[in-house]
Amino acid sequence: MTRISLKVTGAQGQGVNSVGEICGKGLKRSGYCVFGYREYMSLIKGGHSSYQLDIDNQYLESTETTVDILVNFNHHGLEDNLREVKPGGIILHQTPQWTFSQEDQKWLEENNVTVVYLPAEDILKKMKFPSIMGNVLVTSAVWTLLGQSDEVLKELVRAQFSHKGEEVIEKNFQCIQEGTNFINEYEGVEPLTLPEPNADFTDHLYLTGSEAMGLGVIHSGCRLYAGYPMTPSSPLLKYIADTQNESGMVIKQAEDEITAAQIMTGAMHMGTRAATATSGGGFDLMTETVSLNGIIENPSVFFLSQRPGPATGLPTWSAQGDLLLALGSSHGEFARLVMSVSNAQDGFDLMPEVFNYADEYQTPVICLYDKQIAEGLYTQAPYDQSKAEIRRGNLVTDSKGLAKLKPTDRYDPSVKDGITPRWLPGSEAQTYCAQGDEHDSAGVVNEGAQNAVEQMEKRMRKVEALKEVLPEPELFLDGESGPGPGSGPDMDVLLVGWGSTKGPVLDALRELRTQKSELRIGYLHYTYMWPLKTEFFEGLHSKAKKTVLIEGNFQGQLGMLLKMECGLEFDERILKYDGRPFFVDELIQNISLVADDS
Repeated sequence: MTRISLKVTGAQGQGVNSVGEICGKGLKRSGYCVFGYREYMSLIKGGHSSYQLDIDNQYLESTETTVDILVNFNHHGLEDNLREVKPGGIILHQTPQWTFSQEDQKWLEENNVTVVYLPAEDILKKMKFPSIMGNVLVTSAVWTLLGQSDEVLKELVRAQFSHKGEEVIEKNFQCIQEGTNFINEYEGVEPLTLPEPNADFTDHLYLTGSEAMGLGVIHSGCRLYAGYPMTPSSPLLKYIADTQNESGMVIKQAEDEITAAQIMTGAMHMGTRAATATSGGGFDLMTETVSLNGIIENPSVFFLSQRPGPATGLPTWSAQGDLLLALGSSHGEFARLVMSVSNAQDGFDLMPEVFNYADEYQTPVICLYDKQIAEGLYTQAPYDQSKAEIRRGNLVTDSKGLAKLKPTDRYDPSVKDGITPRWLPGSEAQTYCAQGDEHDSAGVVNEGAQNAVEQMEKRMRKVEALKEVLPEPELFLDGESGPGPGSGPDMDVLLVGWGSTKGPVLDALRELRTQKSELRIGYLHYTYMWPLKTEFFEGLHSKAKKTVLIEGNFQGQLGMLLKMECGLEFDERILKYDGRPFFVDELIQNISLVADDS
């Protein structure tokens, strides 16, 4: 890879995101694959935040820990992020009269780091422009340091400010010119040389994981979305709400998470495809409704956007710590499907399946993702909108079928796979009762022992029925898609993970393909987390010299489930639980250490 990285730091409200967003869009339009990663504290203003772009002419979807250009809106970046700059890198800052400590100055010299002071306030005063225009000035300086033409930048500015008139656009163009001239005339500064652009990326989408999921939800035929804001699920609510005029969906910001879950449940019971989303604490409140959907066998869709806990924890950071919550939440035993999004591609592609499985198996589906996916910015190939299908399962809507139904058909315990006919309230069919007490085949309260056994076994038969049809985990060899079940090769190292781990692992393996070409390293990626399929894993495990679990949690929760299901242990575990995602260079180092010992 020829990865170049840019990091913008500052206090929330200073324009950090503005610079990152404009540069990201511009670089993508110029023919680069861009992955964007944000860090910010749980404050409206203040704190210390950053916006990082990783750039290449090859596909990537991960972040590295060091950067080529560090841009600082205030002195905190100079203090906290200084040693993240690569040897030969550039620091651009706006803090007047700043002096580095003797130790820092020595480090800068030893690593040949160039420091550029941009007197943004002085330049704006000279131009008699308001300070709000400083973001464009800084962006133009960064854009020039990246060795890019200002024509693309001007196109972006014109598109962004076209509604404000030509005078505003012209002033922004003057800021672009000033920033460009400043860098070009700054003594001792050499702009970076980016790799040759790749025209394939020019027409790609540039969007967050939440936007990808939102598009997928709309594409799935979802007609109602109910939610309550909670980071990092809020971007999904916002995007779907922003598009409601185009999609025609009903969007409801409920007064709390319980109400949101109940709205979704009622809509699904009436035959409308609906969804709700929340994060850990909000999902805790929803779990009674999850259990209700389990016993009334109602299709239901819950998106669980993970963040570190317990309690409020790290509300604006990332984790994969809610797998066991999704699997074990709610009282009692009932069938459920737990699945996980890993990037912007399956953020779109998986959405139809979320609703299809809910409808077909008349059960709650809990779809996991995390802050890294929710707010990560992906360079994404245009989606194939022709391959999704809508499967409603055993939903009876035709008049002849409805006329044949009896109330006892709804929860008939004799069906082999546990999936009985479902029909909608108000249909021209006999009625049944859908309520939260244990019930007989017509939904009437029945506390008899034999009935309790029959209904429990009926519902739980769906677990095995689901397990039969769910796709196997996917194997990747050296970072590229590998063979399917039954044909897995011998490997020196087998890595196993799920969710947002996928992007940095595959990026790391593509790099290791050149560094350690003598080793065969595979990655088995799980999308369907429960019911858990283990046969492919067991076969690969038996052939690998060393098996390694990679997860963003403390316990190794997928590893716990695999051990519970098939009894197999991992030789090594690479776990992370500091609120940050896996970074590609740290994974390269950790995987290399494991591989060297294999």
